Amino acid sequence: MSTETTHVFLSHGLESGPGSTKIQAMKAAAEAFPGVTAVAVDHRSTKDPATRLAQMHSAMEQAGAVPQRTILAGSSMGGWVCAQTSAERPVLGCFLLAPALALSLYPQSSPIVQAEHVQIIHGWHDDVVPAMPVLSLADQQALPILMLPDGHRLENSLTRVVAEFRQFLIRAGL
Repeated sequence: MSTETTHVFLSHGLESGPGSTKIQAMKAAAEAFPGVTAVAVDHRSTKDPATRLAQMHSAMEQAGAVPQRTILAGSSMGGWVCAQTSAERPVLGCFLLAPALALSLYPQSSPIVQAEHVQIIHGWHDDVVPAMPVLSLADQQALPILMLPDGHRLENSLTRVVAEFRQFLIRAGL
């Protein structure tokens, strides 16, 4: 890729924060690539999905991010925020961890993910976001999904998640 900046925006889950282990590990992985600016968006001021979506749009605008050079990575509700953002503004990449998709309480619960590169990682033992609706959505949209023997937080798979994220960034051309 050219020497233009690629922006990586990380979106945490409902009960988490921008300083969480997973978000910070992925942020560090992204920042190891030249020409990358990584931002962990702070959504702790609200639990409302629509407000968090607006916060992501605002973060992208403030950074001057170009959608074709933007990668979104999110966990749980943050995964929904990233998926819905990509549905509204096609981006370079969308990396979704245990994304809160296909849940009736979310607006646009099954967004059409529009990114050149997509990866979903989900735990078979997720007791917050059931695996089957996410698998079904991935099937409907022909999205790559990696299922791991882990729970919602993917806490036993952190090393694997970060390694997968690095490979994802390489596939995206960073």
